Amino acid sequence: MSYHGGHRKRQPRENYDRHEYYETPDQKLRKNIIHYGEVDPVQELPRLATQIGEHSPANVPIVTEGFRIGVTEQPFKIPYYAALLRLLHDRPAAEGANMSFGRQVLEDFWKGFQAFLDKQAWREIRLCVQFFAHLTVARVVSASSMYELLKSFTAVYSEIVLVSHTRASKAGLCAAEGLVIAGVVIKDDSNLDISEIVNGLRTYVESTHAAKTLVQPITQLHCDKPSLEHAEEWLDCALAALQTLCASDFATTADSVPQPYLELPPVPDAPFDLPNVLVPPDVVELDTLTTESGEDVQVKKEEWPQCYVRLFDDDATPDPTTPAGFILRSNILDIIDIFEVNRKECARLLLEYPKWTLPGTFKARPGAPPSPPAEGKNWDLDNTLIETILGACFVLPESTHKVIYYITLITELAKSSPITIGPAVGKSIRKLYGLLADGLDVEVAHRFAEWFAVHMSNFLFSWPWKEWIPDLALVPQHPKRAFMRRAVEFEIRLSYYDRILRIVPDAMAEPEAQVMPDQAPGPEFEYEEPGNPYHEAAQSVLNLLRGRAKPEDVMTHLETVRNQLSETAEGNVNVDSLLRSITVQSLLSIGSRSFSHFLNAIERYLPLLRNLAAGHISDGGVPHAEARTDIMSAVATVWRRSRHMVLIVFDKLMQYQIVDPTDVVAWTFDHCPAVTSRQPKTTFNAFQWDLLKLALDKANGRVMVQRKKVAVLRREADDTAAVAIAGENMEVDADADLAPAGESPQLTSAIKAFTVLTREQKSALARAMDGFIDYLAAKSSSTKVAEVITEHAWHNRANWEDDAWETWETWGWYRHWGRTYSSYLRNYKTTLEAVASDKVRISNSSDPDPVVELFRRTWNIAVGQDS
Repeated sequence: MSYHGGHRKRQPRENYDRHEYYETPDQKLRKNIIHYGEVDPVQELPRLATQIGEHSPANVPIVTEGFRIGVTEQPFKIPYYAALLRLLHDRPAAEGANMSFGRQVLEDFWKGFQAFLDKQAWREIRLCVQFFAHLTVARVVSASSMYELLKSFTAVYSEIVLVSHTRASKAGLCAAEGLVIAGVVIKDDSNLDISEIVNGLRTYVESTHAAKTLVQPITQLHCDKPSLEHAEEWLDCALAALQTLCASDFATTADSVPQPYLELPPVPDAPFDLPNVLVPPDVVELDTLTTESGEDVQVKKEEWPQCYVRLFDDDATPDPTTPAGFILRSNILDIIDIFEVNRKECARLLLEYPKWTLPGTFKARPGAPPSPPAEGKNWDLDNTLIETILGACFVLPESTHKVIYYITLITELAKSSPITIGPAVGKSIRKLYGLLADGLDVEVAHRFAEWFAVHMSNFLFSWPWKEWIPDLALVPQHPKRAFMRRAVEFEIRLSYYDRILRIVPDAMAEPEAQVMPDQAPGPEFEYEEPGNPYHEAAQSVLNLLRGRAKPEDVMTHLETVRNQLSETAEGNVNVDSLLRSITVQSLLSIGSRSFSHFLNAIERYLPLLRNLAAGHISDGGVPHAEARTDIMSAVATVWRRSRHMVLIVFDKLMQYQIVDPTDVVAWTFDHCPAVTSRQPKTTFNAFQWDLLKLALDKANGRVMVQRKKVAVLRREADDTAAVAIAGENMEVDADADLAPAGESPQLTSAIKAFTVLTREQKSALARAMDGFIDYLAAKSSSTKVAEVITEHAWHNRANWEDDAWETWETWGWYRHWGRTYSSYLRNYKTTLEAVASDKVRISNSSDPDPVVELFRRTWNIAVGQDS
């Protein structure tokens, strides 16, 4: 084929594919520093130090960059990077410098640390503090300056302005980890008081006791103090490790932390004094917005105490309250966090982690040469990894990363080492399953079911299901029975009905077991059978929709059908509600073939849906609450056997503004049980939580998006005004329309939209509050609400019936609602408390109602009124 009138000669393919990449000597050096220790860190240490020292010309910034990347992205190498920097202090200074090369690198590294401080990059700050702590033990950094650095972090606890939990906990961990490593040197200086740092951390930890009761993975409603059974809180672990070291005068530090630099000769130079620092305050956004009632809608995600579930005994996995266990868990958690971008690499590094620990810390891997176990250690790496990953996955109210990341990471580990990781996964599943009957938090149980289903789907659903057959004798709403149903529901979504039916034992497949659904998931058109009295009317509507009739033609036909139904329907039938049900179910029926069919059907008949939501057929109007309730009930009726489809359709209805989030919240509390389970209940379950979260996240997300839009428009208006002021002395067209910044049409419109959305957000939160009050703290609430929160009842839970377990679950979801949306609830605290005061039954101060007290205590913790 000709190109511009000529013929092109075909070039060999290799000429196109050959892309020469040349690394400069500086780039190679930085790469070698970052990849230091991949084979043997001890043997590579002198060779790499020599390479850095002989590199010409000396390049301090490139060496420092290699150290900075290595320290902040490979924390398990930090002790060895400290040893490497210690060796660089033996190297002569670069040309024109009056200090050793190592000292030059350290000074440049400090500048990077100060930049991390300014940006409040807490993970990088904490890892740099660990690096400085190791350098202190190596006598490269002075003990007094390290002590002052650690004190600067605990100084945040004495600030006049109330410190946020995020800043306090991050600063506390920096001080704790630094002192765990460097305390052995700092304590030798009589002028330095370690107890000052420890006491500051202890005081803050004690102030968080109330918050721990709301995020502990094991729920005990009768306890008003944290009872961390089968769990550890991370700051508690840090404090306990420090106290253990202090009690032994830091004699066990060498058994807890690798210190490869101790074998090196003393530093020839005087120790480096770390400059004084001031931990910067929390960032406060200046672009604030208030609602029409004056509340500030600036939402900063609220951090809670981090409680990690424990599944194994201390002889199998390291106890994080001990110095060695705390350091090991910290390193593993950092690897999981840093390598979230590459789970395959993360799995590899986790399985290779023992080589960066002290000898005898973990049992030898299969095929590896045996090594003598260290006293009190010799832990199982696989159990440790799975327990740590699940602990991070189950942190409440939400994990640092999406749950699916932790799930896929475990899958990668299982694929990389199936012989060893497989048994650890099985043990973890059995431990968690056993905790279901002992108060495992409802949200943790929900994530557990999701993990179990996804993991099993990746390994042919191979699980000894028969182990659970004896538990079929439990009442249907027992947490173990509920877990079976939920796990099977998830697995059917990931596979298909018949496949799962063949896998589960016959006892579980029986209808009486209530584990497997009685039929495969799919749409359920209520008017499909000819025996239905409204079959013909529904078929006429269905045929029009199948034929892709114009919305106007469908509306005209519906008016005719309405007149016919008014004459033939029974006297107690609401014709308008019936017609809405027929129309919506017909629309969903033709859209049930695929997701694209559903979207096409919804978008084609948006005018019809909007009219139905307004209570009409062919005329629009103001949204009508009853009409929108009918639409949602019709959706739930069609997809009763595929509940995830209800979530998908509701999300689209909110997106197209057929219903709003408050409608979904109200329907979730008032109508969901009756429609989906055909039993009117005043309890709250996991599916209702999914609906509630969907609605509240939609309302909150809209406000945040609009808030950012207003902020951008305000900045643009301010810039325009600044330009106008700057050009006042220039020639300006006299006819130019220079509107003041505050009167910009776009900005005015955006602020109006923001006002509407914040009103909607407040309404959705208030309606959720109202729903939980009705279920738990109103005069009409079930008597079981009070029974299940007593200690006696909890110890007698083996004899609970369905209604008791359902009520206990409702309490659990109320707690989760409070901790998940605490930052939003604080904004509208006054409004929401007014809602509560009108409905919560009065508690006598002389004889307080335990239900009301628990309801209010949970609320107070959520909004920060109970510290």
